[in-house]
Amino acid sequence: MFHGSITAMVTPFSDGTFDAKSFEKILAYQIDNGSHGLVPCGTTGEAPTLEEAEVRAILDMSVQAVKGQNGRRIPVIAGTGSNSTAKTIHMTRMAQDCGVDAALVVVPYYNKPSQDGMYEHFKSVHDATDLPIVLYNVPSRCGVEISVETVCRLAELPRIMAIKDATPDVSRTTEIKSRVKDSFRVLCGDDAIAGAALAHGADGCISVASNVAPALCSQFQEAWVARNISLFQELQAKLMPLHKVLFIESSPAPVKYAVSRLGLCRDEVRLPLVSASEGCRSKVDVVLENLGLIGSEKSEKLRA
Repeated sequence: MFHGSITAMVTPFSDGTFDAKSFEKILAYQIDNGSHGLVPCGTTGEAPTLEEAEVRAILDMSVQAVKGQNGRRIPVIAGTGSNSTAKTIHMTRMAQDCGVDAALVVVPYYNKPSQDGMYEHFKSVHDATDLPIVLYNVPSRCGVEISVETVCRLAELPRIMAIKDATPDVSRTTEIKSRVKDSFRVLCGDDAIAGAALAHGADGCISVASNVAPALCSQFQEAWVARNISLFQELQAKLMPLHKVLFIESSPAPVKYAVSRLGLCRDEVRLPLVSASEGCRSKVDVVLENLGLIGSEKSEKLRA
């Protein structure tokens, strides 16, 4: 379930409300272009700003979209975490009712729990629900980092199956993989170092860039599995400008703009985020043009 290029999906808005029609287009774009999994309602999906009814609608649509599409069944991993254990349990149970395949549960932010507190938080969610759980370590947003030791303790629980590790320290991947059960998966949470993470034993990437270039991101992961190193290096170099430009301002503003340039949704984020600046947009446009994603026949078809 947890491998390859898994897209941390944007949530489209129109005049402040969830745009279901655009989300249908985004889902089709991901499935048709070979993504290996979908993560709705995560950080890139602006989850902290979503109402519960919107989350349910997004998850229902995601689950329906992946059912039997072209003979492929890719997993839907719902972002359900918060800094409240009770709320996280509630949202994970709701996601389970929607039929998702797993839950992505972030380290509690703002509260700054100890390692024991993190362990008890994740264990409580595990024990109160039936879904496979992907831990989500993103210290740049949470203010605290889950240690390798705590990850290994949690990996002993039967349904804690993976971690999305969004740190620059790829050595954590080697440490974790060498100490946990064989079935436990490590997913990189930073596109720019996904190649290095794979070399350290990672199983894939939960990707922001794959919102924009899902086919290239999937091919990149598949080239590594096939040990086609020349293609892997070629794609890594080709994608790196995209990885960089999508984070020159607060995410997901740059990626939301990029997806809008493909004709898939409006360039609209929710406060307290604001849309990408003109300077950022110009830089994104250059990268998209160099990748052939705008001004191309394919892009024109997407806009139709």
